[in-house]
Amino acid sequence: MREVTIAVVQMKPRLGEAEENLVKMSETISKIASQQRVDLIVFPELVTSGYELGVRFTELAQRVPGPTINLLAQRANEHGVYIAWGMVTKERVESVLYNSAVLVGPDGELLDVYNKIHLQGEERMAFREGYKLPIIPTEIGNIGLVIGYDLAFPEVARSMALDGAEIICVMANWEAAQIDEWKTYVRARAYENSVFVAAANRIGEDVTLNFGGESMIVGPRGQIHASLADETDPETGEPLEGFAVARVDLDDVRKYREEFQFIQNRQPAVYRTLVRKY
Repeated sequence: MREVTIAVVQMKPRLGEAEENLVKMSETISKIASQQRVDLIVFPELVTSGYELGVRFTELAQRVPGPTINLLAQRANEHGVYIAWGMVTKERVESVLYNSAVLVGPDGELLDVYNKIHLQGEERMAFREGYKLPIIPTEIGNIGLVIGYDLAFPEVARSMALDGAEIICVMANWEAAQIDEWKTYVRARAYENSVFVAAANRIGEDVTLNFGGESMIVGPRGQIHASLADETDPETGEPLEGFAVARVDLDDVRKYREEFQFIQNRQPAVYRTLVRKY
């Protein structure tokens, strides 16, 4: 058995308040780690800044590595855990910004950064598209990073699975109005590829958008190992902050791929149109 304990965090970041958000993240990491041994903690997309910042993203963007990554790498080292989260990063050219996902390890090292490929709506005015889908080998398994709208494209998770991903971490700002779509995509990507999906979605409001939560950890047969779907305010019905934890066996990835043959029975020669630009 290759057992791994994963936590997904459902958080309401304060718009533009990076220091306050980092304090909350640090407190959450300490709380999770104090309650049980955990190997991987996943936070939502743009959790250090909030989503509807427009031109203010330039003010909060950091180079890689930078102060935020160094701080959270220190927290990872203190608690012996892998941490994945979303933030805005920049190139040396100040105007080139990315909506990024970062993974740091328990030795306090920066393992990799993924830049969101599929940008939606106003994101296209703020960020540059990424172009790589890294698979990060770690002591707890091979990890892929996905951000928000990327989840709607089955090619992303499939490419990661073909490159060896066993855990796909999804960091999202998925709106409440489309939360059924979110729940369907998370389970579908796990089913299609026989992978574990650790999906962290934020809650709360920024300026015009309201985010839906329902963070979850899903297994390679679409089974929900842990979820925050029932964590709601009894008076308003709004989703609450919190975290969900599950202990899973990564050997299930190989087991179900061999049993159901989703990867082996593909016919790539028939799928040429998939790489044709619309």
